[in-house]
Amino acid sequence: MSTRLHVVPAARTGAPPVPQAVVLSTALWIGAILAGFTEALVRLAGPLPPGGAELAGRAVVYLVLGVLVLQLRTGRDTYRWTVVGVLGVLGTASLVVGPLRALAAGGSATAFLATATGPEVVAAGLRTLHVAEVLAAVGLLFGPAARAFFGGTATQYS
Repeated sequence: MSTRLHVVPAARTGAPPVPQAVVLSTALWIGAILAGFTEALVRLAGPLPPGGAELAGRAVVYLVLGVLVLQLRTGRDTYRWTVVGVLGVLGTASLVVGPLRALAAGGSATAFLATATGPEVVAAGLRTLHVAEVLAAVGLLFGPAARAFFGGTATQYS
C-alpha cells in the first residue's frame, strides 16, 4: 500500500493540481477536528463530562468545519483565510485559554499530571495533538506552493 498523497492532475479537472502542502494541510486540519471531537468523547469518562447537548453542538460545529476545510482544495483564498481565522486563531485560543489561566493562577503541568484522572490525561494529550496539528496546518497553508495556489498564480508546485 502506497503512502503517497494523491494530486489531482490539471488535465482532468481543468484546474491546477492541488499542491502537496495543501493536501497535507487539509489532512492535518481534519486530524485536528477529529482530535477535538475525540477529546469531547474522552471527557465523558472524566469528572466533569459534557452533556448530550454539548456533544451534539460540537458534532455539528465539527461537521461544518470539516466541510469548510475540504474546500481548501478549491484554491479559493477566501476559504484559506476563513479556516485560518476560525480554526487557527479562534479555535486555538479556545484550546489554550483554560490551561494558560490555570498556569497564571499558580498551577503547573506537574501538579496537573499528579492529580489528573486517566481520561483527563488522555484529553490533555489529544488537546496537545490538536494544537500541534493546527500549527502545522497553518504553516503549510502559507508556504510558497500554497501561496501560489491560493493566489491564482499557480503554474508549478514543488
